[in-house]
Amino acid sequence: MINTHPSTAKAARLGLCALLISVTSLAAQAGSREQALQIHNRIAGVPPSETVLLDMAQHIDNGDTDAAVEMAMNNEGFYSVTLKNMATPWTNRDMNVFAPLNDYTATFIGMVRDGEDIRGLLYDNILYVGEGSGLPAYANDNNNHYEALEERGLPLGDPDTLVKHTQSEVTGLPAEATAGIMTSRAAARAFFYAGTNRAMFRFTLLNHLCRDLEQVHDTSLVPDRIRQDVSRSPGGDSRVFLNNCMGCHNGMDPLAQAYAYYNWEYDAEADPTGEDGRITYNREGEVEPETGTRVVPKYHINANTFRYGYVTMDDGWDNYWRKGNNRVLGWSNALPGSGEGAKSMGRELAHSDAFASCQVEKVFEQVCLRQPGSAADHQLIESATDTLASNGYDLREAFIATADHCKGE
Repeated sequence: MINTHPSTAKAARLGLCALLISVTSLAAQAGSREQALQIHNRIAGVPPSETVLLDMAQHIDNGDTDAAVEMAMNNEGFYSVTLKNMATPWTNRDMNVFAPLNDYTATFIGMVRDGEDIRGLLYDNILYVGEGSGLPAYANDNNNHYEALEERGLPLGDPDTLVKHTQSEVTGLPAEATAGIMTSRAAARAFFYAGTNRAMFRFTLLNHLCRDLEQVHDTSLVPDRIRQDVSRSPGGDSRVFLNNCMGCHNGMDPLAQAYAYYNWEYDAEADPTGEDGRITYNREGEVEPETGTRVVPKYHINANTFRYGYVTMDDGWDNYWRKGNNRVLGWSNALPGSGEGAKSMGRELAHSDAFASCQVEKVFEQVCLRQPGSAADHQLIESATDTLASNGYDLREAFIATADHCKGE
């Protein structure tokens, strides 16, 4: 029989409190060796060798934690484990971390490894492809190349294994149609598949500006660019549109128009999930019979839902969020806030303050294994974001800053 006497329960609670205080105290007083071990585990996902551990601890003792973190980032686990696990949920609608390596994750890994301006993730003509004998070639209609690269355990941290290319030379997309990972095969498979192409915008916003649509909801903006497929009186009640639907679509639809020439092409009968499909882009002069323009038919579906709604005729986009509540996302004054196509729209998103701080927040959660909560955490996010901007948006700087911040936990 379990003893539940009040004095016993009180003693147990006191004992638990004492244990927690002791653990916290030990973490706070962790020596350089313990801090080095934690940094390596968090950065590389594996323990260091004794030699590396001693060298890292010596750097910490010398007040050079940056050098200790850089040693951990030299481990292959930083690329094939930490960075892959960080980026993989961004590549699919289920946010599944166990999805295989693909061109989206490989490009993110390569850009971080090479110290590329991480803003280019949303607009550069860039794609990282594996090199090695026996690897199947990159293909527009399957992911075999990257799955083989992962299965063979080839080192992603080796610049001779994962090589930077222009996306246009590998996939055949026109250079002006490339937009970083947004036009990668993996992103197109997940977010241009069926639907209305709004998914590509929503998940890009969620993964790279750390905002979902509910967080950018603003009913003060004009609804003149909301497409015909959105009911203005869902369930017969116009208040639902005015108070809910409009607040997302009035900003999203003018921006998602940038994807108007893209589609995911697949055989709906033989391959209903679109697994073996490919990204397509309507070049100048190509006309869709259903729309009479380069605009893909999905932008005109359900036109009778509200036939007075906006009819998409091209890929011109405008950022209505430069006014209203979402000015706080920090849009760049150096950009016009409008343009044509996914590349310029990706630049608009990537050059916002929200994009920069989001990258640091993602790194913080990956390294510290928690969300920022304290004033010190938020101060670190702010300072690391400033450092990121002043160092050419090299995301390795964010790993160094967050690892240093959390090394005693």
